[in-house]
Order: sequence, then structure tokens, then C-alpha cells
Amino acid sequence: MPDMAKKPASKKVSAKSSTLSPYGARVAKLRTALRTGSGEVSHALITNPIDVAYLTGFLGGDSYLLLSANEKTTPIIISDARFDEELEPQRADTEVFIRKGMMWPSVVQLLRERDVARLGVQSEDMTLATFESLEHQLQGTGVKLSKLKGLVGKLRAIKDDSEVALISKAIKIGQDAMKAILPKIKVGLTELQVAAMLEAAMKERGSSQPAFESIVGARANGSLPHYRPHAIKLAKNQPLLIDWGAKYMGYHGDMTRTFCLGKWPKVMEEIYKITLDAHKLSAAALRPGILCRDVDAVARNHIKKHNYGEKFGHSLGHGLGMNVHEEPRVSHLAGEQLLEVGNVVTIEPGIYLPGIGGVRIEDDYLITKDGAKNLCSLPKDLKFATL
Repeated sequence: MPDMAKKPASKKVSAKSSTLSPYGARVAKLRTALRTGSGEVSHALITNPIDVAYLTGFLGGDSYLLLSANEKTTPIIISDARFDEELEPQRADTEVFIRKGMMWPSVVQLLRERDVARLGVQSEDMTLATFESLEHQLQGTGVKLSKLKGLVGKLRAIKDDSEVALISKAIKIGQDAMKAILPKIKVGLTELQVAAMLEAAMKERGSSQPAFESIVGARANGSLPHYRPHAIKLAKNQPLLIDWGAKYMGYHGDMTRTFCLGKWPKVMEEIYKITLDAHKLSAAALRPGILCRDVDAVARNHIKKHNYGEKFGHSLGHGLGMNVHEEPRVSHLAGEQLLEVGNVVTIEPGIYLPGIGGVRIEDDYLITKDGAKNLCSLPKDLKFATL
């Protein structure tokens, strides 16, 4: 898709649970970053629910994670009674603190009890008003606040094997759903009906929800990159752009295919072939150590060469994982950002002709030590795209 009472003793994390669980390894990396970073923090408060899920496996939301830089202590999930039972699996590796009152007073109380000296907070996830309020509530406690930025995001950009497996499962669900509905797509259906069929098919195959609102653009509506489906009917010999993805166990897939219901209009067939070649060329350039902007340039220059440069207005791709859009950015605006082994990125060049239609072709790639692996297997050739 196109950018309290007596202080309880701290528990030790068992070597066995940290070894077996990917969450233990992620927590260990974050602790190393806390100890070696310039913030000089003793603890980090993780307030972004997706980051909490990444570090603990808890997908329920509305919970924070208090993590000490000291590897001998146990991370603490701060939650409430609604999630007490749901948090049972996390108790093997974390302490669960079920708050009785509102979140921030409970956090302050816990900070006092655990002798937190310097607390790092996620500045990208916290408003200035919240930061100032927390600072005020901590007056006289000895706790000093420090702003951390992007620490967990940097870790999340490199996927471990368990994450790649979950992303691959989400992709498979999305692909299988698309294959199931393709024979049912016909002239006269509305964009909304196609979206409903696709999203139902993904749920039937195990997706908790769509990765994002499915983009189904019939006829000229495909020229709008982030179009939302309406009661517009599909037409004979006219294009149909579908950008969709499944969500599975917190991870996302993201694909785009452009079809035509019958004979392709000449200009649409032309830009399909250009877009497909741009996709193949840029995907072939994927490898660790290459600048993200240079990968973008491969597709952008190919499209420019065919005089459609001004019709490709978005970035070539983006990171994919627990967010649909995350680091790294595969963009001409990405500065000095490099691809690394373990990144999962989309490649999605597009050409958009207002009043006529648009073509976008998108797959998801894992960066490997030897180059890249396409995690998608749905065909992209013109024959497959002709319904």
C-alpha cells in the first residue's frame, strides 16, 4: 500500500525462556541499546501498543511495558483487569501489573516503587502535553525523564525468522483469498462488492482483519493511489486496480494487482508493461547495503525513460511488518538509508493517468545476504491480469 504496597522483589528472567522465545531476544537487544545509547537511562517506558506487542507478544493493546536496562530484572506489563486472563501467556517472561486506577497515576506509583532513576519515554508516541504532565507528576520522586526516539522502530526494521513466517502467512492468506474471488469478479459488480468478497475471503482463511481498507478502483478510479471503494460498477474492457492485504497475528501482507475485464485499452496495456518492467528491474536491484533511494531510482528512471515520470508520484516502497508502513522507506526521499539483511519491503511502482486509470504492481520482498526473496507468488504477467 502506497509511506502500591510493599515493593515486591524483582524476578529474574530464565535463560530457558529467553532462549526459546523471540521476545526474550528482542528485549535483550533493546536493553543493549538502552545501555549503549546516549540517553543514559535506567529504564524505558514503552507506550506504543505495537511496540509492546513486538517485545512481549501481547496484542491486546491499552498496556505499557516498563523495561530496565538491567538484564537481571523482569520486564513489567502495566495493564488492567480486562486483560488479566489474556495476559496469561506473557507471565512466563514478564511480570504483569494490573493497575487499579488510571494509567498515568499507576505508572508514577510503579516508578516510585521500583526505584527508577532515569526514565526514557517514547517521544514519537507521546504528546508534549503528556510529557509535561508526567514530568509534573514525578516532581519530588527523584525520577528524571529523558526522550527516546526510534529505538524499538530500529529493532523492528530487522525481522527475525518468526516474523518472516508470520508475514508470509499473512501474504498467503491474501493471495489465496484473491485467487478464490477472481472467478467471481465480473462486469456489473461494484467496487464495494469486490472489496467485501475479498475481505470476507481473507477472514475465512484466518485473517483477523484487513491490513488496511482495501483499495478497489474500477475504470478511471485506479488513477487515485489511495482510492476508497464506492458503489461504482466494473465495466467491460476497463481496468480494475486492487490493493489489499491480510493481517495475521499482528503482521501484515500488502499486494497490488491491476486487472482488465476484457480487452485492454491501448494506453493501459502500454503502462502495464512499463510498470511491470519497472517492478522487475527494481526488485532485481534489492540487496543489503544499497541505498533505498537508489532502488527507487531504478524504477523511477525506467518510468521516466518512457515519458511517464510525472505520473509516478509516490515512493517505490516501504517497510512492512506489524505496521503496514514502517522502516525502511524505499524512497527517493530516504537520504542515506541503506537496506539491511532482514528488512521486509514492498516494491510497488505505479503509473496514474487521470480520467483513464492507473496501474500499480506490488509484491513484498525479504532482504537476504545474497539479494532478496519475493515472499509473494501471485503472477504479475499480462495474461494473468486479463479477466
